[in-house]
Amino acid sequence: MRAAPARPPIHIAMVEGDALLQDALLTRLAALPDMRMVAVAGSRAAGLAMLEGPAAHVLLVELTLPDGPGMDVIQAAQQRWPACEIMVTTALGDEAHVMRALQAGASGYRLKGDTRACIVADIRSLRAGGSPLSPQIARQLVQRLRPRADAPRPLVSPREQEVLVYLTKGFTAEEIAALMAVSRHTVLTFVRRVYKKLGVGSKAEAIYEARSMGLIER
Repeated sequence: MRAAPARPPIHIAMVEGDALLQDALLTRLAALPDMRMVAVAGSRAAGLAMLEGPAAHVLLVELTLPDGPGMDVIQAAQQRWPACEIMVTTALGDEAHVMRALQAGASGYRLKGDTRACIVADIRSLRAGGSPLSPQIARQLVQRLRPRADAPRPLVSPREQEVLVYLTKGFTAEEIAALMAVSRHTVLTFVRRVYKKLGVGSKAEAIYEARSMGLIER
């Protein structure tokens, strides 16, 4: 029975301004047969120049480089190495940097406090299509996506907004009732609610206020 052919190693490139961290990662990865560091840059300029060469499978990028932001390298890598998976390795864990990096093209975000322990698993995860994140970063994203209990609710409901749109087009209550498949009484109830919410007493005032507040198009 033939043995399965060995998979080619994962090619890794790194843009990191900390020489000690560079050496530590190089030493760690050198001992692994399924990984190969193919390019290392210590600055933004060197990182951008590195992207002119053959593409790596995984690119590790620090956001704070000696001569400028690593974000520039991420954005350029998206254009020049589109198939490459990008992971941020940084001490910056604030929401602004996290969101900018992910929007720029990073697939993973690892804070430097836990980089060394997780780097090998992270690289394999990225290569397999995963998105490794530090626990603090994952928590931030969850909280950002979770609806806030105190978030302002829409001023008018979708059905009330629908009535507003029909009013701006000149439809009567009877016509709106037919279009919405409800009774005339229901339409008039929607109208009263809209008037009350907008603090108006007429159709013209309701249309003016709704347009001013962006509830309907001008």
